[in-house]
Amino acid sequence: MSETNRQWLLAERPDGRPTEDCFELVEREVPEPGPREVLVRTRYMSVDPYMRGRMRDAESYAEPWDVGEAMHAGVVGEVVESNSPHWEEGDVVNGNLRWADYAVADEDALVPVDPDRAPISTALGVLGMPGRTAYFGLLDVGEPKPGDTVVVSGAAGAVGSVVGQIARHAGCRVVGIAGAEEKVRWLTDELGFDEAIDYRETEDVRGALAEACPDGIDVYYDNVGGPITDAAFANLAVRARVVVCGQISLYNAEERPTGPRKLGELITKRARVEGVLVRDYVERYEEANERLARWVADDVVRYRETVTDGLENAPDAFLGLFDGVNIGKQVVRVTAPEN
Repeated sequence: MSETNRQWLLAERPDGRPTEDCFELVEREVPEPGPREVLVRTRYMSVDPYMRGRMRDAESYAEPWDVGEAMHAGVVGEVVESNSPHWEEGDVVNGNLRWADYAVADEDALVPVDPDRAPISTALGVLGMPGRTAYFGLLDVGEPKPGDTVVVSGAAGAVGSVVGQIARHAGCRVVGIAGAEEKVRWLTDELGFDEAIDYRETEDVRGALAEACPDGIDVYYDNVGGPITDAAFANLAVRARVVVCGQISLYNAEERPTGPRKLGELITKRARVEGVLVRDYVERYEEANERLARWVADDVVRYRETVTDGLENAPDAFLGLFDGVNIGKQVVRVTAPEN
């Protein structure tokens, strides 16, 4: 085992879009686990858009990091030392740990990962938080019915791609919105979306949605906010359900733009808008895990991962989320240095 432990700290709070100056890579000694703790070596680490909120000094659904504090992420790793009767050396686990080669975790802060069920990285994506967010957000909040038209923004991301496939499995017509020709092809050719719109190459997204959804949008799963959501609101069907999952187009805005008011659309369409936080469903995680694993095994749900190698490149992987460079789940593959 290495004698040093690299870890990333929040060096400064971003002013607008984060830059590499917001991150600091330091080396420390590998920590030692205390009573009922384990030492975990990171194998894969997640980067997610919600982390931008943790870089602010402001109230959010995720507690902000302090400047100088180690950053945290969803991690899949291997137990290399255990002071817990629940975990043995070699166990593969998942937990919210540091952006680091090694991290100490309380025995109750980890869940097991079965390497025989799927590649272990999927515990950060389709079989992890993003997959569960898609599952509960669509089925519990969106309440799709056979024949509904479901529109998904950020459709080629970790959450959106799963949302669209579950909607198709539920008998819905699915339209995805994404930001590249390659993503559009992936959605329609491989994932079975009925249509997909490349918003970067479409001058009139509102008109494109009207053409793709002639009877209106019954369920809009919103991962992005901003002008794309404005265009979707203009095409809602009567009794539509809007699931607000993410607002990545606004995460780097220092002042939230107000823009034209869209709530009037909810009156004429008698539509419902509801936010979704996956942690509200923690008691039902196993339900989602089992169904998602079965759907993956049966090829009902397919997934894709964009893998960045090296802990040292974690900030680049995170910053790339705001350029939309990833298709599917963005993960960092970590290999601790050998001394």
